[in-house]
Amino acid sequence: MSQDDFEASEEAHRNDPGVLRDAEDHLNPLWVERLRMLIAAAETETIAELVEPLHASDMGDVLEALDKEDRLRLIALLGERFDFSALTEVDETVRDEVMDNLSNAEIARGVSGLDSDDAVYILEDIEGADREEILAQMPAFERLSLKRSLDFPEESAGRRMQTDFIAIPPFWTVGQTIDYLRSEKDLPDEFYQIYVVDPSYTVLGILPLDKLLRSQRTVRVETLMNTNFIQVSAEEDQEEAARDFERYDLVEVPVVDANKRLVGVLTIDDIVDVIQEEASEDIRRMAGVGDEEISDKVTGAVRSRATWLFINMITATLASVVIGFFDATIEQMVALAVLMPIVAAMGGNAGTQTMTITVRALAMRELDSFKLRRLITREIVVGLINGLIFAVLIGIITAVRFANPSLGVVIALAIVVNFLFAGSAGVLIPIAFNKAKIDPAVASSTFVMTITDVVGFFAFLLLAGLWFGLF
Repeated sequence: MSQDDFEASEEAHRNDPGVLRDAEDHLNPLWVERLRMLIAAAETETIAELVEPLHASDMGDVLEALDKEDRLRLIALLGERFDFSALTEVDETVRDEVMDNLSNAEIARGVSGLDSDDAVYILEDIEGADREEILAQMPAFERLSLKRSLDFPEESAGRRMQTDFIAIPPFWTVGQTIDYLRSEKDLPDEFYQIYVVDPSYTVLGILPLDKLLRSQRTVRVETLMNTNFIQVSAEEDQEEAARDFERYDLVEVPVVDANKRLVGVLTIDDIVDVIQEEASEDIRRMAGVGDEEISDKVTGAVRSRATWLFINMITATLASVVIGFFDATIEQMVALAVLMPIVAAMGGNAGTQTMTITVRALAMRELDSFKLRRLITREIVVGLINGLIFAVLIGIITAVRFANPSLGVVIALAIVVNFLFAGSAGVLIPIAFNKAKIDPAVASSTFVMTITDVVGFFAFLLLAGLWFGLF
């Protein structure tokens, strides 16, 4: 296919209102506009046919693309045909908006058909009284299963687990197990392994499906099961569980309660969501925007950012106070005011680089006592070497620009000093916050930038005053 033919095909793809996504995997505006027109005309059957083949993730994107009125009208038109699993794929703001406009009876009906982990994900943000009313309208077995999951702490493995799993006794044969899987109607839609348990539901071993299907029917399960397996506590933080998946290349793990009884399973699809959520959370916190999402309203965005902007204002004032100590020095050599931002900005960027590496290492639990010493030493040495490199470059540029070699030497020395402090602050401040049980992703950035600004200004202006005798 020629380039012209390829571009023509791309253009036709973008202009086809029957195609959900364009070549860049974005929602096709024509498709969305067609849906809006159908919603306005209340073409219920056509809408149902249009959205029925969509994956829950795609449907979630569609819901976010619509405005509030169209979104709620779409759900109302679909009625019982609306798949509530799409609500697990949207921002919390959108999900809350939808849930606030549905009756408890509608929510109970919608979550009844979901996997237990998806149902818990939707129900956990609903207030206690409404949640109890919703649960009361669900079948007894589902109600008890969901209540047990909701009793576990937020962001725990118990909240993320699926309560549908296959458990068998160790004395069964391969043939009995296969016959059971073929005849039993109430099994999970998808599963990767079978759990071998004793009468108290303590996990004795795990039987992967590949091993089961490759064995003779007469072989007993207890001779095949893997007794060397990883299991996680329902009370364990979901981030710790995700780390087990990453470390041991897991696809599915059993979840046990305080009595070591099997209560559910964690699967890789849920863990991928956890990893994505935790990474996004750390990125947002490092920027001081809390749990802000794209769909949040202006008031929510202002509220989430204002706290750290206020703290930043205070720390910036501290830097200005340092500059104020040297106002006479700056008045005698105006070039200093021109060069000050260079020293502070270079140090701030260097500190942010070190801080990012450190915060990530802390989040991934990679820093034991050996790696910690190595990291601190490395970042100080890296700060010194980078400081020397850029000190030479900026010193030469400054000397040529202002025809003043001495000024070049002063700014070069100040950059070396600031880079050393930046490397030290970037690694030590997150570690100190972590030791104090304060999330280093939240607080480190402001304090690292403050230190590099204060040290940069102070070192540059002090050295300039001493070198040129301006005091």
